[in-house]
Amino acid sequence: MTEGRLNTTGYNRDEDEEIEQKLRPASFEDYIGQKKIKENMQVFIQAAKGRGETLDHVLLYGQPGLGKTTLSGIIASEMGAKLKITAGPAIERPGDMAAILNDLNEGDFLFIDEIHRLARNIEEILYSAMEDFVLDIIIGKGPGARSIRLDLPKFTLIGATTRIGLLTAPLRDRFGVIHHLEPYKIEELMTIVIRSASVLDVGITPEGATEIARRARCTPRIANRLLKRVRDFAQVRYDGTITLEVANDSLDRLDIDLVGLDAVDKKILWAIIEKFGGGPVGLDTLAASIDEEAGTIEDVAEPYLLQLGFIQRTPRGRTVTRHAYIHLGLTPPVQHIPEEQLLLE
Repeated sequence: MTEGRLNTTGYNRDEDEEIEQKLRPASFEDYIGQKKIKENMQVFIQAAKGRGETLDHVLLYGQPGLGKTTLSGIIASEMGAKLKITAGPAIERPGDMAAILNDLNEGDFLFIDEIHRLARNIEEILYSAMEDFVLDIIIGKGPGARSIRLDLPKFTLIGATTRIGLLTAPLRDRFGVIHHLEPYKIEELMTIVIRSASVLDVGITPEGATEIARRARCTPRIANRLLKRVRDFAQVRYDGTITLEVANDSLDRLDIDLVGLDAVDKKILWAIIEKFGGGPVGLDTLAASIDEEAGTIEDVAEPYLLQLGFIQRTPRGRTVTRHAYIHLGLTPPVQHIPEEQLLLE
């Protein structure tokens, strides 16, 4: 879940962010999952170091929580370079971007999260910076305006985005390495949960780790967040060890169901079924009906519901599938029952 959705359980945000930093792996050896990306990046890094060059610019995309920031830190560390971190929404003016670029040193890495949210005039500054390592600055306004060109040190830009389709073609084409981070398998998440439990010095059984992994929406960040909350229940209500019983009870109390749906996910499904007859319904109408932001539905809840096959996007809006009806304990309407099953009945 996102920070806001899990913060409703009442944990201390600053403390949690400090713990989350400790859970981040610092090397490819400790980074679990994304095997193909790791292998390819190790080749690219070794080749760049062997030639004494900077690494090509890297674009990482995929759903939130899959480890884009963590992977960026490891890439910079493997290159023996410093990583400077910012985010697209934080860069409000062209001067902000110019200042960030001008502050880089030779071989530095610049990580821009949510790079798809850069304004177009800010994005254009990156074109010459990424391609020719120069910074074009306009001084003055109107007929008296003039352009000066400043040389930049050679650096590597790592961009991260959850919505690669919103990147403009000129920016996307300037990345030499583009990787799509895939959702994690339960076995990989189980390994992450066991490793994180060791870092947090909390006892956990394989069954308890598997249950947390099963409900973590294929996402390491969520697996670690759930682990920390289950740890609290284990400490206060049990003997401190996370067993299957402890995991089940804790996750049920957090309103996380057996496939990882939370209260917001289920509210979306029930609204489409009860208020709109199973759909189709437009995104804005759906958001208004459940008092959630459209962006929260589209970026946080919807990707996982689509992955599970619980909803479909159609030209007319979102519809609920028969799998969602069955998961909620409902009988699918006739239009959701396969024709061959109707014939048998």
